[in-house]
Formats: sequence, structure tokens, C-alpha cells
Amino acid sequence: MKRCIAALALGAAGVTAAPAAPAAPSSAASPAAVDIALAGTPVQGGTLLGTAPEGTVELRFDGQPVPVDADGRFLIAFDRDAGPQARLSARLADGRTLDRALTVAPRAWRIEQINAPIRPTRNSEAFLALRKPELEQIAAARDKVTDAQGWRQHFIWPHTGRISGLFGSQRIYQGQPGAYHGGVDVAGATGEPVVAPADGVVILAADHPFTLEGNLLMIDHGHGLNSAFLHLSRIDVIPGQHVVQGQRIGAIGATGRATGPHLHWGMKWKDARIDPLLLAGQMSAN
Repeated sequence: MKRCIAALALGAAGVTAAPAAPAAPSSAASPAAVDIALAGTPVQGGTLLGTAPEGTVELRFDGQPVPVDADGRFLIAFDRDAGPQARLSARLADGRTLDRALTVAPRAWRIEQINAPIRPTRNSEAFLALRKPELEQIAAARDKVTDAQGWRQHFIWPHTGRISGLFGSQRIYQGQPGAYHGGVDVAGATGEPVVAPADGVVILAADHPFTLEGNLLMIDHGHGLNSAFLHLSRIDVIPGQHVVQGQRIGAIGATGRATGPHLHWGMKWKDARIDPLLLAGQMSAN
């Protein structure tokens, strides 16, 4: 899979160099000190923007490759359930390797204890027959690589209103955890506009309602970062279309599995589910 800033907030940092060479004559210049620059706070569900040193030929985050633009800029993110430690490493053209350990701050998720058994999931053959091709379309969309540069922008809210559902919230049914909420819900009336939170390329615009998501729209913002907008009453863009921040892309609805009209905005970076609120910032209700 190819999956919303402040002072530097870093964990322990270190440099792993090539084996020491014999001492150079005093007239020879030593290699300039280099480091991986990061802006933001490593936190569950959050993102970091960074700049790799000049001469970086490979960048990896917990062993997985990270794309780096020509100017050295890159993006990494932390899943809702990310562990307390992560590692970023860069390999330079001169053979040196830079390693940076990051301490990931935990989040206090909203957990609700329910004194009732968990409801069984829908797993009938008829439902699974419908669901399988939908999941395949979603996975194929997230695998697409585009030239989008929205990941560099400060994200805006696709709709302003009361936040009715928080990312990461979860119910525990008599000790058995249910699935956590994978996005942010914003209340609104059917037909109210939804806009692009950042520049991007449309990677999925379902031409029929999905069983759970309803009318589903997905936008790639580049470098593995994408947005999903669920339950729409209308989609105003088509696959492959480039959109710009603030452009109308659809309208709020209650299609799919929804108890009423609202916008569900979910985000992923590669396989990591992230919190749109951390990208777009706090919002005042209308």
C-alpha cells in the first residue's frame, strides 16, 4: 500500500558513520555536520514534515522507504496505535548513515464503556459479496501514485460545523473492544458544500453508494497521504481530476451506514490512520 508546525520535538538522536579512517592531515576539511530536520511533535495520529540532508539517496521510516522531493522535503506520520518509539534513517551519497530515534507521545483517546455485548458484524455471504469489490477499489485507489503536492500545505476543514465524532474514539462492550472511529465527523445538513482540504488528485469517486461509506470520494495529496470523504449526497469531481484547496468537491449527505447527514473525513498516510484534526487544527462550530 502507498498510504490534516511547531518547534522541534525530537527523541534521542545519533549518527552512525562509516568505519573510522586514518587521521587526515590538518589541512584537509572534515565532512560538514549534517542532520535530519523535523518540524512538529511525534504523536499518535500525527504527522511530521522534514528535510533530509543534501546528498540523501535513501530515507527510511521504521524500515519502510519514504519519498523525498528534490528539495529534500518529506512527510512521515504515526498510526493511531503507534508504539512509543520510531526510527528514521538516511543514507547519504558519501556512505554515511544518519539515524534518529523518535519518542512518540501517546494520546488519551475517548473510550466509552458499554454494559452490553458487542453487536455481531455483518458477515453474510450476500454482504461479503458486495463488500469485497468495494474494499478492492479502496485499496487500489490508495496504491495510486500522483504528482499531488497538497501534503506540503496547511490543511483546511472541508466543512465547518460542530464536530460530532472524534478520531480514535472507541467503545468497549463488556470488556470487548469495538473498532475505533477512523476519522472526524462534522455535523451538517444534506446538500451543504464539502471542499478540498488541500491540493490533490481524485483517486476514487464511487459512481454508486458503497455499503458502509455510501457515496465515497478519495483524494491523494501526495507522498502517501490521502483523504476519504464518506456519506456524501453528491460528488462533484471525477477520477484523475486535479483539485485545489478550497474547491468544492461534493456535498454532505447520509448515504451508506449513517444515522443522519454529516461528513466523515478520514485520512491515511500509507497504512497509518491519522487524525485530520491535527492537520487542520481546532475548529469553532458555526
